[in-house]
Amino acid sequence: MLRDLAERAVTFLFGNVFRVFLSVGSVFSIASLLSALCIAIAFLLLSRAPGKKDVKYRVMLRALFPRWLRRASFRADVWFLMFNLFGAALLIGWAIISSQFVSGAVAGALADVFGVRPKPALNAFASRSIVTVCLFLAYELAYWIDHYLSHRIPVLWEFHKVHHTAEVLSPLTNFRVHPIDSVVFYNILALFLGTTAGALSYLQLGKPFAVGGANVILVAFIFATVHLQHSHVWIAATGPLGRVILSPAHHQIHHSDNPIHFDKNFGGCLSVWDWLFGTLHMPERKREPLTFGIAIRARAHHTAMGCLVAPFVHAWGRLRPTDASVRHETAV
Repeated sequence: MLRDLAERAVTFLFGNVFRVFLSVGSVFSIASLLSALCIAIAFLLLSRAPGKKDVKYRVMLRALFPRWLRRASFRADVWFLMFNLFGAALLIGWAIISSQFVSGAVAGALADVFGVRPKPALNAFASRSIVTVCLFLAYELAYWIDHYLSHRIPVLWEFHKVHHTAEVLSPLTNFRVHPIDSVVFYNILALFLGTTAGALSYLQLGKPFAVGGANVILVAFIFATVHLQHSHVWIAATGPLGRVILSPAHHQIHHSDNPIHFDKNFGGCLSVWDWLFGTLHMPERKREPLTFGIAIRARAHHTAMGCLVAPFVHAWGRLRPTDASVRHETAV
């Protein structure tokens, strides 16, 4: 009995490690991290002033890794990585709606109401391309709506604020997420992806193009921009492109503690929803002076108690308007 449980635990842990670090479709694969590093190095080299001397290795390393290890914020990100890698799935998996369940329910309901439709006269590539784009747009819209609600609804903000207490940004900051924040996000995502997938399934358009089980468009963004969004490397998409693509600079502005940047740039890979809904703050081509974090800083923000337990206390205070101990904080 104990041996069987131990074997299952080891299998689960190694499976999670493989899925996160080695699967090409993972949001944190070694391959995508190396891709982001190469893009950052290339950008820093190409953005130098003409005629400037060769870059020294120490200068390059300082630009890529600006003394993260010395900051309590970075150490908290490492702790969150371990927590989300090995513990969060066991704690919150039961609370998340299955997108497959939603998809099946939607497809079945459409068939009951409108009857079974004939397969469309499209070749396999065209059908799969339509499905891939539609599911990616559904993912991005769900991401934007969840992110917007997390900033605008005070109770949800108390849990999402954990992510914004990061005072240095690195790819590990992606894991700096409270479990309640994850539950809300994955349920919204399941509803949007499930509904879209169900409608596409009813239309018999086939399956999306995928890499490692993930939408190929999303994987492309993970390799190109997503890791660099949580970094200090200023790569800005401006002009018409900046209204469509959410560049690293867009998201770094989102983490700024400057009030003019509050509630801006909610997108994940695209800025088009921010553009349409009026929450877009376009970055400048030249790096803007930014400091990351929230207005009220405290060492507790980087502790297990401050990151996991305190948000419940503050959220309860939000539900009790007469409790003067919890003050309103503008979302950043």
